[in-house]
Amino acid sequence: MKNTTYQLTDHAGLYTLSVRMVIGWTYFSAFWRRLVLENKLDPEVKGYIGEKFNHFLPNALGIKPAIEYLVTHPDALHTSMVVFTIIEAIVGLAVIFGLFTRLMSIGIFGLALGILLGSGWLGTTCLDEWQIGVLGIAGGFTLFLTGSGPFSLDDYFLKKKISFTSKKWFPWLASGHLPIQNPRYFVLTGSVFIMGLTLFTNQYFHGGVWGTLHNKSVQPKVEISNLSLNRNTIHFEVYRTEGADVYGSFLIGIHILDKDGIILKALTQKELSELQSENIQNHYVARVKPGKHSLIIPLGAKADLKFNIEDISDKRNMIHRVKLIDISGAEWFADL
Repeated sequence: MKNTTYQLTDHAGLYTLSVRMVIGWTYFSAFWRRLVLENKLDPEVKGYIGEKFNHFLPNALGIKPAIEYLVTHPDALHTSMVVFTIIEAIVGLAVIFGLFTRLMSIGIFGLALGILLGSGWLGTTCLDEWQIGVLGIAGGFTLFLTGSGPFSLDDYFLKKKISFTSKKWFPWLASGHLPIQNPRYFVLTGSVFIMGLTLFTNQYFHGGVWGTLHNKSVQPKVEISNLSLNRNTIHFEVYRTEGADVYGSFLIGIHILDKDGIILKALTQKELSELQSENIQNHYVARVKPGKHSLIIPLGAKADLKFNIEDISDKRNMIHRVKLIDISGAEWFADL
């Protein structure tokens, strides 16, 4: 029985070969998509990965301050996106080839945790990003336990008896028998932690354990704040916090109302589509901007908007509320 047990332990890395290759490609493909198939690391091109990162901001868990810092500092954001992409490429390729597998599995665990905390709430039709995150964490932990078996560079180094394979650090960072006493407790503790993280984030992001299910990626939501009046202008801040990340909220109307809901001034769809840059002060890399038929507010975008009200200066004291109208029919209000 003992021989059978050791044989299974020695071949554990072989049994996770498909897991290793698929997880490795999952992360290496991020580099492949961003630089080889398309250039998504250029801040000036459509689809810049920094804007995607900005989409994570409104409902990220625990890492919101770090995301906000980056999206308000474009140079730091670009540098971090380049570094992040290089790390994904190195980790993914090394996992595919089974090079220093346990060290790279820690990288997989960390990358997957970042995905989970940053974008676990996203997914218009199912829990896309949450599933990617939790499965990546579990996969990274599994690869750390098994290392790589045959068909890996770690195994090649071991068979060739290269000098560093005899070092104490090699089985911890690469492959081979994992030198842990009482591995059952280590595996149980890690598995219980990952299961707890899975249930907690499933509930936090989606209400998936008890209560009412919710999906913040379906309907757009725009928050309005800091509504104020100057002599001839009205100012307020808009912040898109929910809805699909693949397209913006399309604002087709803004109404300035009195306390009875009577329209004092209406900005039309055409006027919003022709809004000038001096009327929009963006905070982040995801930018509020005029489109062909509306004012576009991408997910995670925050901006100060300014409109001239000189034409209703005689009704200035009657202004009580602002209403924003989305093309979907959604409406958002803020009181002065």
